[in-house]
Order: sequence, then C-alpha cells, then structure tokens
Amino acid sequence: MSDGIDTLVQQHRSCDAALARLEGALRDADWTQAAAAFAELEAALAGNFGAEEARLFPAFEQATGMAGGPTAVMRHEHDEVRALMDNVREWLSLRDANALAAETDTLVVLLQQHNIKEENVLFPMCRAHVPGLDAVLGGIA
Repeated sequence: MSDGIDTLVQQHRSCDAALARLEGALRDADWTQAAAAFAELEAALAGNFGAEEARLFPAFEQATGMAGGPTAVMRHEHDEVRALMDNVREWLSLRDANALAAETDTLVVLLQQHNIKEENVLFPMCRAHVPGLDAVLGGIA
C-alpha cells in the first residue's frame, strides 16, 4: 500500500473515531462533548473529502479516462454525507436526541459502506493505474 493511500485510510479511521465519540456523547446526553465531537468529525471529513476530490479522483480519472465511474459514485456519496452532516448539525443545535440518534445511525452505515468501497475497490484501482500516486497524495495529513 502506498503512503498516500495509508494516509487516506488513516483519515477514514479518524472520522470513525470522531463519529464514535459523537455517538457516545449523545448516549450520555453530553451536549458539550457532542458539539466538540461533531466539530472534529466535520473537520476530519472535510480533510478527507478534500484530498480525495481535489487530488485522488482527478488523478484516477486522468489515468483511466473514467470520469463517470467509481469516482462519480464516491463524489455522490460524499454529497450524501455532507447532507447528513447538515441534518446532524441542525438536530444538534436543537438538542433533539431522537432525531440525532436516527441521523447518526444513518451516517454510520453510509460511512462504513463508503469506506469499504474506497478501501477495497477504488484505492486498489488507484494503486494499479495512477502513476506517481504518492506524489499526487503527498503532503496530505
């Protein structure tokens, strides 16, 4: 596995950890910790999605000529996650525990499925087809 891909996978794990902290804070009805965990999750997702959308996906599309393939699916799922995050932000501001629980459950499932597809399908395709992949992904954190 390339160092750049390792970093993207680690970003996925950071998002998972922040989401788990958010769920824990919601179970404890700790609104301060929930807000902090949400901010952490939002920043982690923005960093991951930004790196993928600005660097990885264009490099894959250029190398393969597939603009409507797996990267289009991943971009669409990123947009779905962003919409869910908007909903979570709203429910969090309203302190609606039931709505938050439902929304975060959906977010967990979507992110798990999304990350599996990236890690088991797209990332191996990128390693196989994108020349200089580590240079393309260099400097992401």
